[in-house]
Amino acid sequence: MAPDVDPGRGLTYPEIQRGGLGGAWRPIVGVVLLGICFLVAVPVLVQIPFAVGFAVAGRDVADSMTRLVDLEDPTPLSLAYLNLALACAIPVTWLLTRLLHGLRPGWLASVVPRIRWRWFVVCFGLSLVSLVATLVVSSLVPSTADSAEVGAHLNDFTSTTRDFLVVVLLLTPLQAAGEEYAFRGYLTQAFGNLFGSWFGRPVAAVLFPALLFAAAHGSQSPPVFLDRFAFGLVAGLLVVLTGGLEAGIAMHVLNNWLAFGLALAFGDMASTLNPVGGSWWTIPVTLTQSLTYLALVLLLARRWQLRTSTEAPAGQGVLVAPRPRV
Repeated sequence: MAPDVDPGRGLTYPEIQRGGLGGAWRPIVGVVLLGICFLVAVPVLVQIPFAVGFAVAGRDVADSMTRLVDLEDPTPLSLAYLNLALACAIPVTWLLTRLLHGLRPGWLASVVPRIRWRWFVVCFGLSLVSLVATLVVSSLVPSTADSAEVGAHLNDFTSTTRDFLVVVLLLTPLQAAGEEYAFRGYLTQAFGNLFGSWFGRPVAAVLFPALLFAAAHGSQSPPVFLDRFAFGLVAGLLVVLTGGLEAGIAMHVLNNWLAFGLALAFGDMASTLNPVGGSWWTIPVTLTQSLTYLALVLLLARRWQLRTSTEAPAGQGVLVAPRPRV
């Protein structure tokens, strides 16, 4: 694949794969392999340690495994399984980036290439600020909650609630990071690799992963689908405009903590994991949170003069990881 970027400048985040091994087939194969991994390979592999644990505990393995994957009536173990399966996107995308494109996995994190931890912590704080704006808007619009999802009274705190809470606090950040590495990481770079021209590349790199992100959540009502699509668009813009995944991961973690926290406090986990209703009033609430966060992040990124392109000049193979010495 001939590079169509200015060789005198660095590579932006959607262009990073163009600094790896050449070949238009590579991002196509990578997208297909990523889909196969999460439709077939990863669910099976993640189920194996659960099956071993059930056998060691003397439980009926077949019944326990059926219960494990039943997200219509989730248990804390079901949520743990789901979170771990989605968290596996991190090593899967690392492998695809290294083996298929010849790039260090760190190039998925940012243009540095690594997670910029100080920037991540600051973004997490900014996401809390945007949450306040969201709560204000939520109080002004008609009820945004489906009656089956959130009730008016606080739920009792049981041992099951405790177990769910432990899973949410410990594993939800990994699940959110996994989704960001897959959709805003690998897919953003893959579609950025496939599409040429400065204008077409960032548009495709944001639009197509956002559509796939919304579709990947299964059967949904139009308001829920649009809500997730809007989230994907804003998260994609954050990656392109800040040069890394940190802002998107911070927003995703807080968003999921809030959703699961409300489910544990006032609703139920099944309705949160499988929303069938949804109100169009969720859209202005989501946009308030996302756009407020986007504005705050971009304002601070400009103030910090955050790097949004690589130091290496553009060109095929300039970022290829060196071969290990024999």
